[in-house]
Amino acid sequence: MTKAYAAQDPSSPLAPFDIERRAPGPQDIQIEILFCGVCHSDLHTARNEWKNTLYPSVPGHEIVGRIVAVGDQVKNFKVGDLAGVGCMVDSCGHCPACGEGEEQYCDNGFTGTYNGPVFGGENTYGGYSQSIVVKESFALHIRHDEKDLAAVAPLLCAGITTYSPLRHWKVGPGMKVGIVGLGGLGHMGVKIAAAMGAHVVLFTTSPGKIDDGRRLGAHEVCVSSDRAQMAARAGTLDFILNTVAAPHRLDDYLQLLKRDGTMTLVGAPAERHPSPEVFSLIFKRRQLAGSLIGGIRETQEMLDFCAQHGIVSDIETIPMDYINTAYERMLKSDVKYRFVIDMATI
Repeated sequence: MTKAYAAQDPSSPLAPFDIERRAPGPQDIQIEILFCGVCHSDLHTARNEWKNTLYPSVPGHEIVGRIVAVGDQVKNFKVGDLAGVGCMVDSCGHCPACGEGEEQYCDNGFTGTYNGPVFGGENTYGGYSQSIVVKESFALHIRHDEKDLAAVAPLLCAGITTYSPLRHWKVGPGMKVGIVGLGGLGHMGVKIAAAMGAHVVLFTTSPGKIDDGRRLGAHEVCVSSDRAQMAARAGTLDFILNTVAAPHRLDDYLQLLKRDGTMTLVGAPAERHPSPEVFSLIFKRRQLAGSLIGGIRETQEMLDFCAQHGIVSDIETIPMDYINTAYERMLKSDVKYRFVIDMATI
């Protein structure tokens, strides 16, 4: 049996729970989990805010650890290697999306690291646990310095969630890019967009985050509740990455885009945003888009990019039994900027 922490229903706190992991098959690796990041999706799922939770729920999809066993057909990993697991542990493998390395958009639904397949199926248990067994094709190589392992963990979700749209919309030198929100996702968006060579404008409702935004790499910080500051930036941005996971007026940000600019949403609120005004889009041929995570190939690319540029998450490391307090603090945005569980404490 493997020790884990689970929610048994939407209202119960996470508590110790024993799970059974499968024995490694020929193409599997077994990872001793060293650190697991805490994502807002974990909270949404544990409390059934998206109305799709399978209980018992063992969250956690920002996993880093060390390989302790490999199947006899495993080619790219060996015992002792550092490895990561992100949001997916399987997909159909034969649809057009999977064939193009975009498993996150699998036509038949990828299998989440926790909470099972997207379109229904047997439950899966995530990284709030001592170990995990996965196909080697859904594992990632960790090439950061070992001392940074805890801060690498959030890259497996927050990192790829922001990297993938920045990469897809070809963010780079000469572009002016807005990042909306400075939380677990937003702080990674600032770091990655700056490393890609863009001029980064951070939008935050909190004047107290101005200095932090600049420390993280933003060239400008705009307090979005200040109408004058927002008006001064109208029509100036090539691309906006909106990371806010709470309902808000999208029109306020669409007005900041140049002609043919795009705003991409990556935050997933439990309730809908107010509908944008169509004139915000049609008069400048602007686009409103969305992005999920990234495929395995792109996630490895992101990890290597971050290792090359010395990018990790800003974290607060916590023991496993602090998780319920961490959830309450996360709801109050009382973390800079990601909680990471030290799994040695389980």
